Amino acid sequence: MKNYQNFRLLFVAILGIVLLFSSTHQVLAQNKKNKIRINAEFINVLNKEQFLNIKASARINKKTVEVSDAELAIFQVLNDQETVIGKTVTSADGTVKFNIKNFESLQADSSGVYNLLVSFSGNEVYKKASRKISFKNAKIKANLITRDSINYIIAKLIDTKTDSSVADAPLTVQVQRLFKPLIIGEDFYTTDENGAIEVAVEDGIPGIDGNLILEVVFIESDDYGTVKQTINAPIGKVIVSESTFNQRTMWSPRGKTPIFLLFLTFSFIIVVWGIFVYLIRNLFKILKS
Repeated sequence: MKNYQNFRLLFVAILGIVLLFSSTHQVLAQNKKNKIRINAEFINVLNKEQFLNIKASARINKKTVEVSDAELAIFQVLNDQETVIGKTVTSADGTVKFNIKNFESLQADSSGVYNLLVSFSGNEVYKKASRKISFKNAKIKANLITRDSINYIIAKLIDTKTDSSVADAPLTVQVQRLFKPLIIGEDFYTTDENGAIEVAVEDGIPGIDGNLILEVVFIESDDYGTVKQTINAPIGKVIVSESTFNQRTMWSPRGKTPIFLLFLTFSFIIVVWGIFVYLIRNLFKILKS
């Protein structure tokens, strides 16, 4: 009997330990937060805007998911001090475009490098995280010239801090389009020792009123981010509008129905109603007689 009681007490103790371990594991699992990953790229559209393209994602159940509604703070880091320059929130696809207002007011360190920090303070689902972005300032000088009836883009990449040319840098020349730019020539052209490239622009590229918006782009550089310069060039092929929106065609809306079709339709209606009136009139004559 005594052995039975000892066995019963041992069984109850083991069961209690198992239940305690299980509940503790569930609490820890519920309190476990996912790690968020922040990617950011600096883009400098010269004479227009400077901004960060930011994306937040996380690895959950072995799948990469976008993190929406993540509140982010952007800091400038200078001499180990952080100064807030703005805040933003990611969209449904985990991305956000953060425009840097008053870019000229940002300060670079002694080596001409700008340091920004994108910070996420964390919430009930994700741990806090941050991403540091470092870049130098650069500019692209671009001109359109015509030589021997051929149009050329001449572009030069310059480091703003040192006012020196950047050699061996890949520059892409393209035509701005609504969805995807049209690349001119090769995928990229490498700058020479003077930081310059010269690219011929082929004839016959269509543009509204014959105007093209040419872009010279230094894409995703580790040192400078993405730098873009645009040029308005009246060298394109004039697009002839073939729209029939204001014309009376068979496929036009009701208000633009062709005249002959209206005439034909109303003629049939008049003829049909005329027959009805004639038959009804004769019917009344027969009834009166």
